[in-house]
Amino acid sequence: MRLIKFTHAAVRLERDGRSVLLDPGIFTEDEAYDGVSHILVTHEHADHVSAEKLAAQLERDPALEVYTSAAVARQLGDALSPAVRTVEVGDRFAVNGFAVEAVGGQHAEIYEGLPGCANIGFIVDGVYHPGDALHVPSSEVATLLVPTAAPWLKLAEGLDFVRAVKPQRAFSIHDAMLSRIGEAGVDNWMKMKGGTEYARIPVGSSVEV
Repeated sequence: MRLIKFTHAAVRLERDGRSVLLDPGIFTEDEAYDGVSHILVTHEHADHVSAEKLAAQLERDPALEVYTSAAVARQLGDALSPAVRTVEVGDRFAVNGFAVEAVGGQHAEIYEGLPGCANIGFIVDGVYHPGDALHVPSSEVATLLVPTAAPWLKLAEGLDFVRAVKPQRAFSIHDAMLSRIGEAGVDNWMKMKGGTEYARIPVGSSVEV
C-alpha cells in the first residue's frame, strides 16, 4: 500500500488502483483530491476539513463519499449531505476496498477544556490516523501517523503515544507549525526515544507500508 504525505495532516492511501484520502483541510494541495471518491475526516477543524474543497470535489465527482462524525456532518450542511456517511466510535466498515475502524472519540484538550469537540481516529488497513488526539486503540497498528506539532501537544506526550501504540513504524503528521530546525529536533527525539522505526515523509512524497 502506498502512503502519500500532503501538507500538515492530510495523507492519501493507494492500493490496486483504489484510494482513500484522510483529513484534507485548508492547507491540503489540490492534487491530493485527484481521482479521489472516498474521504475520511476526523473532526471539524479547518486544518483537517474544508467544506469549500469538499463541495468542489462533489461537483467534480457526484459519487463522492465522506465518512465522518455527526458533528462534522452538521457543520458541512445540506449541500454536502448527499456525500456524507456518518460513523461512530467502534464502527468497522469498508471504504473503497479498505478496512476501516473508527476509534477514540474526543479532541485532545488545549486549555480549560477547550475545544471540547468530537474527534474520530481511523485505522485503515493497519494505518492509524488519530486526528487531534492521542487515543491508544486496542487494535493492532502497523503504521502510526504521529502528530508532532500542535497547541494540544508536547513532545513527551507524542513520544509516550508512540510507545503506547507500539507500531511497526511511525511517520510525522500534523507538522505544519514546525520550522526546519523544529523538524530536526522532533525527529531526533522520535528516533532516539520513540521505540520504533520513525521517519518524516517530505510533502508530496510517498512510502510503501
